[in-house]
Amino acid sequence: MRDFTTYMDIALAEARLAAERGETPVGAVIVANGEVLAQNGNRTRELSDPTAHAEILVIREACAALGSERLPDADLYVTLEPCPMCAMAISSARIARVYYGAADPKSGGVEQGPRIFSHKQCHHKPEVYGGINEAESGDILRAFFEARR
Repeated sequence: MRDFTTYMDIALAEARLAAERGETPVGAVIVANGEVLAQNGNRTRELSDPTAHAEILVIREACAALGSERLPDADLYVTLEPCPMCAMAISSARIARVYYGAADPKSGGVEQGPRIFSHKQCHHKPEVYGGINEAESGDILRAFFEARR
């Protein structure tokens, strides 16, 4: 079985691929029982879909692969703290654990901003672990946005 940093390396690779496509460089991976169920990066521009965040794409793919709308044995690895939309999707999918890289003070929805999982209206609260490969995740994002200025 791989350790969590190996799975985050896969998410980082997906973030780099997203940057190459001109997308905000965020990558995500869903793992259950040591098996990668889905991996992807942001594709909002490519798909002309504002919901095509890396987290949403991997949740959709993993659910389809398992034939279920719930992923109670799954772990999500993502390079950036999930936004409020993605946090609600994570809760709805009943994902067990979320591991993320860089915090997102501007648009985060887990430990920044609205802190979706702390609301009583949130029916499922996954375990959350931030700061996994934080520096590398942040470096990819900074380089992407600096190149556009």
